[in-house]
Amino acid sequence: MPASRKPSIRKPASRKAADLGRALITGASAGIGAELAREFARHGHPLTLVARRKEALAALAAELTREHGVDVKIIAQDLAAPGGPAAVVKAAQAGGQTIGILVNNAGIVDTGPFAQAATERLLALVDLNVRAMTEMTSRLLPGMVERGAGRVLNVSSLSAFQPVPTMGTYAASKVFVLSLTEALSEELHGTGVSVTALCPGFTQTDMMGEIQAGSAAIRKLPQQMLSKPADVAALGYRALMSGQTVAVPGLPNQITAAWAQVTPRWLTRAVAGFATRTRG
Repeated sequence: MPASRKPSIRKPASRKAADLGRALITGASAGIGAELAREFARHGHPLTLVARRKEALAALAAELTREHGVDVKIIAQDLAAPGGPAAVVKAAQAGGQTIGILVNNAGIVDTGPFAQAATERLLALVDLNVRAMTEMTSRLLPGMVERGAGRVLNVSSLSAFQPVPTMGTYAASKVFVLSLTEALSEELHGTGVSVTALCPGFTQTDMMGEIQAGSAAIRKLPQQMLSKPADVAALGYRALMSGQTVAVPGLPNQITAAWAQVTPRWLTRAVAGFATRTRG
């Protein structure tokens, strides 16, 4: 029986949060990413916001500067495109800017039977959810280690704890995010750098609308089961700054994650499959 993932805590770096440098947030134009930007701004962090939609980023940057007086830089870039992460890092570090906090939030979802999915869509999902996240971390983490202080927040998902029929590729990509986060958390012990996986369940975002459009079962979920993006962001920020390795927002989601870890995989798989077939 697999051991339960307990939320280990790393002692944060001795520097104050404001001394870490800028926080770079990907996928910041909407949903959890935008709420994370607001949460960081409330705590006085200078920000570099990344997403494809320049207009949405500009509007958010103006809001954060107006309401919180923080410096906000925007970079309109598709991270899934060849050279995307490298271009973002180069632009973010222009002028000697130090990125002390990296938030890997950008991601897409695909719903429906795997055999009916467009190959290009599945590969685009892997490119963004896995490859881009890995490259962003690889390019920025060494500098944090060298300075002896830094934070990385990787937005995973509750789906990382169990297989999810009709969302198999998405869930698998989030397993990668969670596993890499836990491995890096141990590798970086004592360096002053911490890595956190934020694993929200269903949340009231545009992505949730995509999931509901592709799944009759999920459309039947009561609204009480959906988390608010602002609540998820607030918990993610607290977990990141305290050095927590895995953070699951909401008691029902925490129970689900714990159940998945102590239940035989064949049973978890069977339950997920039965729920999909009977409610779809």
